[in-house]
Amino acid sequence: MKLKAILFLMLAAVIYGCQERYYTEDDFRSVLKIDSHIHINSGDGVFEEQAADDNFILITLNVDNGNLSDIRDQFNYAVLSAQKHPGRVFFGPTFFFDTAGWGTETWSRKVVDQLDSDISAGVITVKIWKNIGMTVRDRSGKFIMVDDPRLDPVINLIKSRNIPVTGHLGEPLNCWLPLEEMTVRNDRNYFAQHPRYHMYLHPEYPSYEDQINARDNFLERHPDLPFIGCHLGSLEWNVDSLALRLDRYPNMAVDISARTCHLQYQSARDRERVRDFCIKYQDRLLYGTDIGYMGGGNPEAFKTRVHDTWIDDWKYFATGSEMTSPLFEGGFTGLQLPKKVIDKLYRENAVRWYKLKI
Repeated sequence: MKLKAILFLMLAAVIYGCQERYYTEDDFRSVLKIDSHIHINSGDGVFEEQAADDNFILITLNVDNGNLSDIRDQFNYAVLSAQKHPGRVFFGPTFFFDTAGWGTETWSRKVVDQLDSDISAGVITVKIWKNIGMTVRDRSGKFIMVDDPRLDPVINLIKSRNIPVTGHLGEPLNCWLPLEEMTVRNDRNYFAQHPRYHMYLHPEYPSYEDQINARDNFLERHPDLPFIGCHLGSLEWNVDSLALRLDRYPNMAVDISARTCHLQYQSARDRERVRDFCIKYQDRLLYGTDIGYMGGGNPEAFKTRVHDTWIDDWKYFATGSEMTSPLFEGGFTGLQLPKKVIDKLYRENAVRWYKLKI
C-alpha cells in the first residue's frame, strides 16, 4: 500500500509539474493574447467583438495597395477602432508610394508630411509593403528596392518618432516555384488567384534572393532601427536561415502571420528543430494571423473562422496534440512550448517591440 501511495504521489507531482510548465487547450481564453498582424477594414466592430470574446488584443496594419483613397480608408478604420477600443486595438499606417517625383525632395516632403500627421494619431509602427521591391519602379523602369538610400528621409522620420518599422518585404520562397511544386496549399491558392505576384511567371522581376538581400542591406543601413519582419521575414521555408538573420540583426524580430503552416510543414519533418528554434528565439517571435475583415457578408461565419484559426494555432504552439492541416499532407505534433515562451510569443514580445500600453 505504501508503494502504491508513493507511486500515486509521484504521478501527481509529474502531472502538477506539467500543468505548471505548460498550458492546455482549456487555458486558451484565460490567457491575454495579442494578434500582432491583422487588417480591420470595417467600422462594424465584428472583429473586435470576437477578439474580446477570445481575450485577444489586436494590431491592425495598413498596406500600400497602390490606391491612395483606399490607404486613407484603411487608416480611418484603424483610428476609429483604436478610439472605440482603447488598449485593445493598436494600429500602424503605411504611406502611398507615388513614383511621380520619386527621389526628389518634393517626393520625400510629401510622404514625410503625411506620415508625420498620421503618427500624431497615436500609431505604434509604420508598415512598408511588398510593392517596394515587387511592383514600384523608377522612371527608367528599374525596380525600387527597400535598401535604396532615397527612402532614408522616410525611415529617418520613423526613427525620430521612436517607433519601429514593420516590413512585408518579398514573398514566400514558394512564390518563385511552379504552383504544383509549392509546399503548402494556401500559397498555391493565393498565387493562382494573384498571378501578378507569382514571380515564377515573371522571371524578369527581382528574384527571391534579390528581395532578401535588399532587406538585409536595409537593416545594415539602419542598424539602430527596430524592425519587425512580417511573415517570418519571408524566410518561412527554413528556420535555420531565419536564425542566421536573427543572429546577425539584433534589432530584428518577426511575426508569424499567415506562416504558421510553414512551421507546421517543417515540424512534420523535424519537430525538435522547429521547437528548439522557437525556444532559442523566444524573444524575437510575435504571434499573428494576417486575417482581414472588410465587413458585410456573414459576420458569424467570420467570427467562427477567426476563432477556429486562433484555437488551432494555440493547440500547435501550446500543446503536444497530434494534428493535421488542410494545407499539406501528413500529420504533425504540437510544439508544446513552455508557458514562459507562449507568454512571450502571444503577448510580451508584441508589448516590448511595439511599446504597447495595455
